[in-house]
Amino acid sequence: MTAPVPDRVLTQHALTGVWQSLALPVQDLEYGDELNGPGTLIGRLSPRLVSQNPTLLDPGTTLIYVESAGQLRWGGLIWDVRPQGDTFDIEAAGWSSYLQKRYDLDGQLGGRGPWVNADRCQVIRDAWAYAQSIADGSLGVVVDSTTSTSTVGTTAERHESNWWDSQSIGDMVDDLVSGEATPDYTCTTTWTADKTAPVRRIRLGWPRLGARRTDITFSSGVNIIEDPEVPFSGDEYAQVVIGMGAGDGSAKRRQVSAVRNGRLRLEHVADFPDVKANDTLASLTSAERKRREVLGSVDQITIRDTTAAPFGAWQVGDDVYVRVHNAWVDYVGWRRITGWTIRPHATGGPQAVIDLKPADAYTYAGV
Repeated sequence: MTAPVPDRVLTQHALTGVWQSLALPVQDLEYGDELNGPGTLIGRLSPRLVSQNPTLLDPGTTLIYVESAGQLRWGGLIWDVRPQGDTFDIEAAGWSSYLQKRYDLDGQLGGRGPWVNADRCQVIRDAWAYAQSIADGSLGVVVDSTTSTSTVGTTAERHESNWWDSQSIGDMVDDLVSGEATPDYTCTTTWTADKTAPVRRIRLGWPRLGARRTDITFSSGVNIIEDPEVPFSGDEYAQVVIGMGAGDGSAKRRQVSAVRNGRLRLEHVADFPDVKANDTLASLTSAERKRREVLGSVDQITIRDTTAAPFGAWQVGDDVYVRVHNAWVDYVGWRRITGWTIRPHATGGPQAVIDLKPADAYTYAGV
C-alpha cells in the first residue's frame, strides 16, 4: 500500500516570483477557503529556522501555498508573523485579502466607472484590473469571465468609486457580493498544466457558486467525527429585523423585514453601515431575518477523509446532504458549504471543519 503524500507548504516572492521555500516545515497547519471571502491559513514554525533564514517570510510580500497529493489546494499572502517564546506563528489570507490594502487613488477605478446598469461581475473585474495595473501592484490574479444579470447603478443614481470615500477596493468588492441576488466569489489556486507555476484565480459564480452534490454526503458514524454543537438561543432569535444602512439621522437608509409566526415578537437591529442601495439593504435584511428565524441549526461539522466525501471532492458553494444523529440532534437535509478548514496534522489523522448554512432553492449553473 502506497503511503499518502504529506501536505507541502511553499513560499514565493510576490513580485519577483522567486521560490523562497519548496518545503516549509509548518506545524499545526490549518488552511481553507470561504464563500465571498479570502479564506485563511495559520501555522507555526521553529524560531531557529526563521532566524537562520531572515528573508524566508516577509509579511505583505510573501506568497504561501499548500500542495496536497500533488495538487495546489490553497494560496494566499502572509500578513502576520509573531515570534513568541518557542513558537513562530504565521497567518495568511487568500488573494482577495490583498484588495483590503489597496485604494482607488484615481477615482472611478482609473476611468473604468462610473457604472450604470453594470454587471456586478464586470465591476469586480474592473476592480482587480485597476489594482493590478499600478506599478508593483500585480499578483497575477485572474478573474473569471462569468457574467450575471445582477446590476449596479442607474441613470438616476450611478454606481461610483470616488477617491475621497477612502473605501478600500476590497470593501467595494464585498459590497458587490453582499446581497442575496448577487454573484458569489471564492479564491482558488492550482498548478499550470506543466506544474511549473501557480494559477491564482478568483472564481465567480452566477447565480451562485457550487452545485448540488449527489455523489458525496456528510453523515454521523461515517465521516462526521464529533457531535456538532447546535445552539437553541432565544437571544439570537428574531422574526423582525431592522436593517440600518448608510447615512445619518433621518437620512439614514432603513429596511424592515418581518413575519408573524405565532411566536412572541422579537426584534433585532442589523447594521450595514456601508450599504447605500435600498434594494441591497432590503435583501440583506431579509436574509438576516430568515437566518434568525431558525432555532437550532447545524452550522459546522468536523469530518475525516473518507470515500463518502474525499478531501478535495467538495468546493465552497456546494450543497451536500447532511445526516446528524446523536442524543440531542436528529437532522437530515441539504446544507450549503460556506467555508472549510483542513487540519492535516490533527490527532488521529487529517480532519476538515466544514462551515454550513441552509441550502435554499437555487438555479445551478455548474462549477
